Amino acid sequence: MLHTSIDINGARIRNRLYRAPVLEGAGSGPDAAEVYARHFVENARAGVGLIIQGSSCVYDEGRTSPGMTVVSTREAVLGLAPMVDAVHREGAAIFLQLGHGGIFAMEAWHEPYASQRKGPLLAASPIPWLLRPAFFGVPVHVLTTEEVRNVAARFAQVAAWAREAGYDGVELGSANAKLLDQFLSPFYNHRTDEFGGSLEARARILGLIREQVSARAGADYPCTVKVPVETAPPLGARTTREQAMRLCTLVEEWGFDAVTPVEVSVFPDTTLSRGGVPSSLWRQPAMRRRFRAAAPSRIRRGVIAAGSWVGGRRAQFRPVWNRSLFSAAKRRVAIPVLAVGGIRTAAEVNAILDRGDADLVGLGRPFYAEPDLAARILRGDGGPRLCRSSNLCIPAQMLGMRGVCYNPEVKARRR
Repeated sequence: MLHTSIDINGARIRNRLYRAPVLEGAGSGPDAAEVYARHFVENARAGVGLIIQGSSCVYDEGRTSPGMTVVSTREAVLGLAPMVDAVHREGAAIFLQLGHGGIFAMEAWHEPYASQRKGPLLAASPIPWLLRPAFFGVPVHVLTTEEVRNVAARFAQVAAWAREAGYDGVELGSANAKLLDQFLSPFYNHRTDEFGGSLEARARILGLIREQVSARAGADYPCTVKVPVETAPPLGARTTREQAMRLCTLVEEWGFDAVTPVEVSVFPDTTLSRGGVPSSLWRQPAMRRRFRAAAPSRIRRGVIAAGSWVGGRRAQFRPVWNRSLFSAAKRRVAIPVLAVGGIRTAAEVNAILDRGDADLVGLGRPFYAEPDLAARILRGDGGPRLCRSSNLCIPAQMLGMRGVCYNPEVKARRR
């Protein structure tokens, strides 16, 4: 099954192994395509079937990291075409994940960028009372009904540019407490217009984006989506498992071509990347310096560090932690289901596929340490030999550093 090709709305994927989206720290400079190519071409050469490029921001503001690529113009997207072509020459397909940080955009917390902020943070609803102290003095704009429609149109326009650049499809970054997830989540979304209230109404923005992608990029252009199940503080509203399964059927009805169910937190913590405490944020010298520059206030650094520590302690690594979600989704929908989350060994990959629990299986962070990992998985030869799921790479993503392994034990073994 692993070596069998699959079509996603006409995009041929040569096998069932994909590189899940993580940030590469490529930024938006003239070398962005080259940075991505250094990662992705080797992955493709090693045999991975599909690469999903980590979240790229559809507006100039809204990044969650200085290293996140901005794809707000046609020129920016077409500038990535040489990398896309290089990936294709090695036989792999590549999708572009599109996103926006909403209230958790770096303009809210990264001091150098906050001081240059051109506009307020974009929000689905007013800041939840639990979070208001952290946003004191930060301008926030709740999107009007017409502005929500404009956001959907922007996602679709970038999808059209992505097709022009040669990308095989797009994925909506609708999880991990980003803007689209903030619309989906009852923790954040308290709107009273057509984009708030019931699950169907909160998710209406997804349906509108899919409709617009069909109009602008073509109905035959693959558009996939993440569906989150949320954890929340006691008594906090959240998207439940039952609601997420209903959402899986909704996105199929709305014409999405594949779905990735994931468990996330209502906060942008390490629930999405379970593992160790990301202590490199305050221990690794280069990260510590960047962290101080990003958050000069000792109080703010303390809050962020405390959140990172608590998130890491709460979300310990567990093999194949989304299994119950993607297997349940597979029983609910006919479109392809993508599995991700704590999948590490060839045996796990093959078991998921052979049991029919998902159609494609993804790994993310292990590729930082082992770019040729796909070859080992495809041979059935164990799995990652280096990645320890330590989460020491997570602060690097947040601070805009290169997307590589930062675990000193791994570096020592590579020598």
